[in-house]
Amino acid sequence: MIPCPFEYYAPATLTEVIALLECFGDEARILAGGHSLLPAMKLRLAAPAVLIDITRIAELRGIAIEGMVRIGATTTWSEIERHAGLRRAVPVLPEAVEQIGDLQVRNRGTLGGSLAHADPAADAPAVILALDARIEARGPTGGRSIPADAFFTDMLTTALAHSEVLTAIVIPPLGAGEGAAYVKYRHPASGYAIVGVAAYVKLTGGQVSACRVAVTGAGSMAVRRSKVEQAMLGSDGGAQAIAAAAARAGEGMDILGDLHASEEYRRAMVAVYTRRALTAAVERARQAI
Repeated sequence: MIPCPFEYYAPATLTEVIALLECFGDEARILAGGHSLLPAMKLRLAAPAVLIDITRIAELRGIAIEGMVRIGATTTWSEIERHAGLRRAVPVLPEAVEQIGDLQVRNRGTLGGSLAHADPAADAPAVILALDARIEARGPTGGRSIPADAFFTDMLTTALAHSEVLTAIVIPPLGAGEGAAYVKYRHPASGYAIVGVAAYVKLTGGQVSACRVAVTGAGSMAVRRSKVEQAMLGSDGGAQAIAAAAARAGEGMDILGDLHASEEYRRAMVAVYTRRALTAAVERARQAI
């Protein structure tokens, strides 16, 4: 189908982007990778009057590792996938990217675009939550840093104000005794997660001293599973401890059922994939001691 008519802007600076957002208000949408917005426009599920293309703004792109890992919002999946420094600092992120779509999608899609869109079945939100990342944003009153825990607020909804632009993602690199993994039950056609789980584990003195687990694909947005995390703390990270913790993954979680998977099936898979993600994360943490 053909989208509704719209005006197109390709500003050269972030200041111009913010000015355009203030000028056009709710009529404007930001274009980053376009893999979600453009199909919705062609189906006329979205009909913005103005598109603001931010892909030409140099300061929004690139990867820097100087203590913390900083990834510009319009950095593509392919750039993340191929970055040798990320493979050393936070290997779970490029590994998760390998599971996104296909080569054409990864060449165009962006990390910032995915996070700002907040698709409930996207892979990146769970990984960002498990890695305890922060989201940098800038608006008319300046910049701010949003914890990943506070960024996703509902289906396709984030903490960003309309006139704010997601500028970068900041992630602490993994250190000694730390490991992380992402596993998913992949939809065979779209590649989205029917259920995806990201897990982070830190081992100190042979015991789990920190744990973060995030689930995507099962509910209205990616969420941390605090009961699983608490169950892992102080354990030896063995198979029995992991199984007991993973069994609590679906507790109190609003899980969706649809034509791809029923609520009951997704709830079962949340536990299965939580166990797999924790097992892989613990093994990596042991290897990093």
